[in-house]
Amino acid sequence: MVGETLQIGLAGLGTVGSGVYEALLRNRDLLEARAQISYQVRRIAVRDKTRKRGVEVDETLLTDDWRDLVDDDEIDIVIELIGGTTEAYQLVRAALEKGKPVVTGNKALLAEYGSTLFRLSREKGVPLYFEASCGGGIPIVQSLQHSLICNKVSAVVGIINGTSNYVLTAMDKEGLSLREALQQAQSLGYAEPDPLLDINGWDAAHKGLILAMLAYGAPLGSEAISVTGIEHIEPVDFSFARRLGYTIKLLVVIRYHERRNALELRVQPSFVPQQHLLSKVDGVFNAIAVCGDIVGETIFYGRGAGKNPTSSAVVGDVVLAMRECRLPGYHTGFLPYAEGVKALPVEATETSCYVRFRVKDCHGVIASIATIFSQHDIGIAATSSAEGEHDGTEGWNHLVFMLHVCCWGQLQEALGDIRKLPTVVGEPVVLRIESFQTS
Repeated sequence: MVGETLQIGLAGLGTVGSGVYEALLRNRDLLEARAQISYQVRRIAVRDKTRKRGVEVDETLLTDDWRDLVDDDEIDIVIELIGGTTEAYQLVRAALEKGKPVVTGNKALLAEYGSTLFRLSREKGVPLYFEASCGGGIPIVQSLQHSLICNKVSAVVGIINGTSNYVLTAMDKEGLSLREALQQAQSLGYAEPDPLLDINGWDAAHKGLILAMLAYGAPLGSEAISVTGIEHIEPVDFSFARRLGYTIKLLVVIRYHERRNALELRVQPSFVPQQHLLSKVDGVFNAIAVCGDIVGETIFYGRGAGKNPTSSAVVGDVVLAMRECRLPGYHTGFLPYAEGVKALPVEATETSCYVRFRVKDCHGVIASIATIFSQHDIGIAATSSAEGEHDGTEGWNHLVFMLHVCCWGQLQEALGDIRKLPTVVGEPVVLRIESFQTS
């Protein structure tokens, strides 16, 4: 081994924290042999020292104050796994100020405070590592920073939330309602008791902001991303999708428009062609497609969440941090290298679209909707219908329009007029049809 034993401070001993602690102990000989550096966990910060845990820990290592990690001059590296943003931000900022490299898996923290923390990292010359923040065990951060470093990235498109992907898969394969699929996911431990951020798309959005930062060199705020969740998807949408040669996935889409010098950044449920590899990504698995001008399209696939995949990513960063602690003045933590990227307003984005209406079962309803689309210069590629439920007096049908490529803002104006029709019931379901074009 080279040099003195490096000391690690771990903040958080929940699901991921306990997985990281176990991995550091279980594979210690392997890690030390590969890294050629010896280490030990010196201190562990937890909120409640009396709480029983699923991992055996020497009680003398525990503290209920994360500041003990920052203020201990013997600790070389801090791992932040406490979650949330407020306290986590205070911890990460204090550690960087003290010159201690930080490893985190906190996507919400980076989405909210990334700009400030990466600026501080640059000023102090102290790295912040975050492989586990998006994609779980998928090595997407290191790949974008190193393996694909010579590429101009034209697009990043991916499935990066395992909970929503499990729910959509169950709806597709088993014909479950969203509520039934979510309950199944919770019973299997794939969804949190409060799955709001998974279902409304914001968990994926936080990860998307990190991916955009890596691909284009500058942190972006949450105002730059358009987010739509899966709350309104129904089994009938999968029936239409299969009939038309698609499946439905919650996608993050990051696409650079060179002619506009602007970045399209959105999260939304989308039709994915059945022949594309992303359509085959089921259950809790994630996949991220990156299009580079030299490498072409590459796809990274693996478990996107869970104790073990996330712990693997965290420990990988820990080893990287240990190696780079031996190289003063050099590190591979992210450093912003570009001016702020201009975000393309969602109203200006263009795709083909699937729109499903609930309409009253009466004469002329297709013509009235088609007329409004025509008035807004939106072309119709196809229409389809399926019988709906009946309320005992007057029934209604599902009516689908497949639209040619159109401007999102233009579509919203047309939908505003269509909602006023007396034959249209409730809110339409709008899904983009992703083409996977790189420019």
